Amino acid sequence: MLRRLLQPFWVLLAIIFLIEAWLWDHLEPIVARIVAAIPLRSLKHWLAARIETLSPMLTLVVFLVPVVLLFPLKLLGMWLLMHHQWKLALVTIIFGKMAGVGITAFIFDVTRAKLLQMGWFAWLYDAVLTLRRKAAELVDPIKQRIRDVISDLFRGNTNGWSSRVVRQILRFRRSVQAR
Repeated sequence: MLRRLLQPFWVLLAIIFLIEAWLWDHLEPIVARIVAAIPLRSLKHWLAARIETLSPMLTLVVFLVPVVLLFPLKLLGMWLLMHHQWKLALVTIIFGKMAGVGITAFIFDVTRAKLLQMGWFAWLYDAVLTLRRKAAELVDPIKQRIRDVISDLFRGNTNGWSSRVVRQILRFRRSVQAR
């Protein structure tokens, strides 16, 4: 019984985790392109050379710097929410999230080797990768079911759907296509 009640919670948690992983996967190449386009490549080499001289624990401090630097941006987003500046708050929070993930991906790429020298960090890294794999296994059947339903709708297979719902979906689809 309890397991059945907790299932939606675990699915939601898995979806949030996978969104974070998706952001990480998709922002890291964008940051890599930015590094290639502007003189950040020299910054990366300079940073890598400096990190080689650091201990793994000091490298952890370097890895955590973006979190500390972007914290005021998140506070600004919260302040804007409190003052009912919804759109600006949303833009600020999304920008902060994407910048944080992108910069952290850049820094992690430079610091990964040193960080993985610490036993607890290597264990945590493996645990996160395992958790990501399990979250994907949990969400994949739901994603496939959604794809199947959408595919059935586009093929006109409306078995099990009320005619009213189908009409609303088709009306929405026509309005989107008209724009």
